[in-house]
Amino acid sequence: MRSWCFLFVCITLSFTAAAQSVISGKVLTGSNNPVAKASVFLNNATFGTATNDDGTFTLRGVKPGQYDLIVSAIGFEEYTQKVMVGSATTNLAITLTTKVLMMREVIITSNADWKKNFELFKKDFIGVTENAKYCKIENPRILSLAYSRKKMELEASTDEFLVMKNEALGYRVKFLLKEFLSSSLNNTISYAGRALFEELPGTEVQKAKWKLKRDEAYYGSARHFYRSLYKNKLKQEGFEIYDFNRTIDPNRAPDLLIQRKLKQFQMFNRDSTRHWLAQQDMPRWHKEKLTKPALTAYQIIRKPLQEGLFVMTFPNYLYVVYTKKHETQDFKDLYRPLDMENFETSVITLLSPAVYFDLNGTVVADSPLYEGTWSKAKLANLLPVDYEPLEQMVN
Repeated sequence: MRSWCFLFVCITLSFTAAAQSVISGKVLTGSNNPVAKASVFLNNATFGTATNDDGTFTLRGVKPGQYDLIVSAIGFEEYTQKVMVGSATTNLAITLTTKVLMMREVIITSNADWKKNFELFKKDFIGVTENAKYCKIENPRILSLAYSRKKMELEASTDEFLVMKNEALGYRVKFLLKEFLSSSLNNTISYAGRALFEELPGTEVQKAKWKLKRDEAYYGSARHFYRSLYKNKLKQEGFEIYDFNRTIDPNRAPDLLIQRKLKQFQMFNRDSTRHWLAQQDMPRWHKEKLTKPALTAYQIIRKPLQEGLFVMTFPNYLYVVYTKKHETQDFKDLYRPLDMENFETSVITLLSPAVYFDLNGTVVADSPLYEGTWSKAKLANLLPVDYEPLEQMVN
């Protein structure tokens, strides 16, 4: 079974209600006219509203932390501003820029091709976990989908919100997908966009079930890890982290060559096909070494100058083990020491010298690459950044 890596471009202390804050403001045009009915929301959170006739808006009950505030209105360019929310009211003056309409490239595909691409998109964007079975995209035809057979890549984007109903977690997720790229050749998926979470209506029994499923999705997740890291509670929360090193196996051919040879020989040369299939099944890595004992939070975390932000950095790879859950999926390229129990495990690869994350456990800059357990965390298991499990809320 292939292992997949994810690049996330866009996913705390226990705060009481008294610590929650208000974001208010006014949205105007360049000529100082109010913009009514504009969508104002915090990216990847449950806070959203529309501006009044005079352009004003208010978001109440926001947990402290850094957020991306998004303003979207027909005929205007999307507005984005990073907002650091503290205990005081944040008041914003926002000016929108008129959108310059541009002709978009038209890609003509057959209905059969679109449906095939859409099924691939659902698998790579929503996932194939148990929760994914209870997710439905309500407006699929707004998706622009293009598949390159030569590159083995699927690209997707939207000009308006893609709406998904997640009956497993009890959310309606509105996702403005700016870009999406799934590479079967490199086994990587990357995407960037804006998301707003809305609570689904339900009975008390349904809400109780959703709460259990949300907690299940939260514990052991990347967000749970980052929150535990800056609180220096890795061990208490069930995490162990290790310095990890490895190198590419020189005996394994590059993926591009493997795929080209398989395509070349699959129709008429069985021996060559078997050879290249064996190459494909070979592990990507060798000389893998896990350094013990486990690292502490203070060995990989730094605090930058800006309040409420943290920096994570390490020299090689970071091997993250969550000891309160066992892994049920076999990841071919994921190293496991023989003396280590089959716990949920993820490997973090830095794509820049450091990762910046905030009080909500959200990566806000220089997103890393995830392998192993966290690579399964697609939209079906995604929680809003302001989500707190019940245990954390009462502590």
